[in-house]
Amino acid sequence: MTTTSAPTSLDRHLGLPGVVMFGLAYMAPLIVLGTFGIVAGTTGGAVPSAYLLALVAMLFTAASYGKMAAVHPVAGSAYTYVRKSVDSRLGFLVGWAVLLDYFFLPMVIWLIGGAYLSAEFPSVPGWLWLITFIVLTTLLNVLGIKVAAKANFVLMAFQILVIGFFVVLSIKQVLSDCGGLASTDPFFHTGTSLSTVSGGAALAAYSFLGFDAVTTLTEETIEPRKTIPRAILLTALIGGAVFIVLAYFTQLAHPGSTFDDESSAAFEIATKIGGNLFASFFLAGLVVAQFASGIAAQASASRLMYAMGRDGVLPRLFAYLQPRLKTPAVGIVLTGLVGLIALALDVSTSTSFINFGAFTAFTFVNVSVIATWLRERHTTPRPILTWVVAPAIGALVDLWLLVNLDGIALIFGLSWLALGVLYLCVLTRLFRRPPPEMTFED
Repeated sequence: MTTTSAPTSLDRHLGLPGVVMFGLAYMAPLIVLGTFGIVAGTTGGAVPSAYLLALVAMLFTAASYGKMAAVHPVAGSAYTYVRKSVDSRLGFLVGWAVLLDYFFLPMVIWLIGGAYLSAEFPSVPGWLWLITFIVLTTLLNVLGIKVAAKANFVLMAFQILVIGFFVVLSIKQVLSDCGGLASTDPFFHTGTSLSTVSGGAALAAYSFLGFDAVTTLTEETIEPRKTIPRAILLTALIGGAVFIVLAYFTQLAHPGSTFDDESSAAFEIATKIGGNLFASFFLAGLVVAQFASGIAAQASASRLMYAMGRDGVLPRLFAYLQPRLKTPAVGIVLTGLVGLIALALDVSTSTSFINFGAFTAFTFVNVSVIATWLRERHTTPRPILTWVVAPAIGALVDLWLLVNLDGIALIFGLSWLALGVLYLCVLTRLFRRPPPEMTFED
């Protein structure tokens, strides 16, 4: 009698374009318009400067993620890098903090998408939109990364189309107002300052959370030691360029930071530059962006749980792969179920969970690069500038962003981290032994 064992590794299907597209879908380029009014209000009408500063800051961390992905080409992202480069217990706590980001980001994405549709179709119950988002994205991710990646290509193409129309109509609006297309006002003008732009950059950094998500696809990527580092930098650079260009022309078309409602400023601008028809088209684009981003976010969350379950840090049930599709179905379904919590939350409360985990992970990935240099400096010489100085700058920037989060984010984040410390105490018998760990296979 022949028995078939369950699969123990993920299949490699993705090349550089697929990984980059997944990262960009996670970032959802249209999010710059969804949050335009809020960032404009913080910066006093200098949104492009906020995204430019955020891009420069994130590139330091993106470079560190690329280095660690080349050294450790396995799933797990920041959790894996810290536990292998610094300490297994600290790695667990970083992974625990990252769960806030990965676990709740899909929920926030689905919540925002449902809110857009509820505003346009108030007669349809909001819970119906939310459940539809959850069911469709969960189904696509369970079917496999190849199916999800193909869906993302189509959805990203539509996003790019909407962005193109928005830029063209913004240019048309500026020219009809007899304005010039080359101006420094969107970047800096009377009423803005370094402190206001820095505050806007802290908000804008949220839009860059996709570049690190591609590291969770390492074990499904062809030649990951080369592909993943390139994909990380390309995702950050392409996403940042789109953010800056889109913000620049939008700020030209609507100077300043005065809106009827900051949270729906993009709709106001879309109606101004293209009328009601384009506003409807723009709404469709925003919904598509949220759907694509939800696919990528849920896929990344499930793969983080897969890595932690495979180590035995989380219950080993999370390391289960669906035998035929070879997808981490338990994590995918659980993330979908967590999304149902959005039925009792609002967007602002939900997003409070996310940035704490993200900036914690960013800080410690930079620390991991320095730790790797210290540990291997005698056997593997590496440049101090790129392996010590640059990640140190990245860590300081990320730490600054972390401590400048609002009070709600810090309270929720620290409370979640305290629960992680208690769980780690139990797991390690009061820190007398390291957390469970297994050897990762390439």
